[in-house]
Amino acid sequence: MPRAIDGSRRRSRRKKILGLAKGFWGGRRKLFRVAKGAVMKAGAYAYRDRKARKGEFRALWITRISAACRAQGMSYSSFLRGLILAGVQLNRKAISNMAIEDPAAFTALVEKAKSTLTVAPV
Repeated sequence: MPRAIDGSRRRSRRKKILGLAKGFWGGRRKLFRVAKGAVMKAGAYAYRDRKARKGEFRALWITRISAACRAQGMSYSSFLRGLILAGVQLNRKAISNMAIEDPAAFTALVEKAKSTLTVAPV
């Protein structure tokens, strides 16, 4: 009886891994054993960083809002407290875009927050 070799499955498995390693540097692209570890590590980083990206964008929006508030003579925390007390329900992404693209509307928001803070008891 002839000897059976796991040729097609083995080739397709290796081809899949080497395809995922495309664009890697040196042996990490060409050698299966090295590429396998590199692809696993890259997948783990990709999974982790998809979650981390959300926090990074939130930090960016907060930084932008804070800078725009400072230009108006108000701190970020008091601005947000004023908006919450005024009942304004805008997320940080929308407020950040407003600060960049529509400074007049952002100034109106700052004025609303300031007026609410002077009226509302602390």
